[in-house]
Amino acid sequence: TVAFSGILAVAATFIVTQGEIDLSFPSIMGLSAWVFAATYSSMGNFPLSFVLCLGVGLLLGLLNGVVITKVGVPSIVLTIGTMFLWRGLIHVLVEGQSITLDQLDGTIWNSLLVGKFAGYVPAQFIWFIGIAIVLGLIYRRHRFGSHVLFVGDNPASARMVGIDTDMVKIKCFVLMGAMSAIAGLLSLAFNQSFFPTHGGSMLLPTLSAVFIGGTSVFGGKGTIWGTFMGVLIMGSLETGIVALGLTGFWYQFIAGLTIV
Repeated sequence: TVAFSGILAVAATFIVTQGEIDLSFPSIMGLSAWVFAATYSSMGNFPLSFVLCLGVGLLLGLLNGVVITKVGVPSIVLTIGTMFLWRGLIHVLVEGQSITLDQLDGTIWNSLLVGKFAGYVPAQFIWFIGIAIVLGLIYRRHRFGSHVLFVGDNPASARMVGIDTDMVKIKCFVLMGAMSAIAGLLSLAFNQSFFPTHGGSMLLPTLSAVFIGGTSVFGGKGTIWGTFMGVLIMGSLETGIVALGLTGFWYQFIAGLTIV
């Protein structure tokens, strides 16, 4: 179950490294998942449904990035607004109704997304590992990752040496939108049903993993490896709480205490 918040967390690391924040990704995750569920349930075409799902995530991420950089709206203000905007749109579209995806069960697509690798390793965790490795290499070994760290540390100096700081930020928000769509699709395949609240519980574990992992909210410093460990810590909390004999009602309290 840590794979869903983990995929979101490694993408959010890029945004937080720049001293920005995105609170709208749970709603982007939900809206992208609804697009997939609505398309697949009516047409049964997985490739088309996937492209539309990913396209919505990319578009909404692009919208966030453009408004933040070109209009000048602070990221926390804008993404609070879009968080409610896209979630409200979901409620308007579905009117409280869920969508079941029983026809996805048993297909090769479902096995690739959330099946069992070698009989016991969840496929979604393999996807999480792969995405974390790729984004980790980009973050530390690619020019774009260096630009992200440089812009987060000192945007004025970054502009002076010729880095397009606006474009770097826009790309990070687009990446967040894409990963929100992928996480939405994986969780949708795992549950085989869509609910209007889809993705709504991802905000706390995702951002918690980023901050616990050592990424600075002031920008210019971060680590994908730290985020990966933060994901595992947050993912183990709920299981650990139950193993200690406490009820699940303690989860948010202990998670908040861990973050503080």
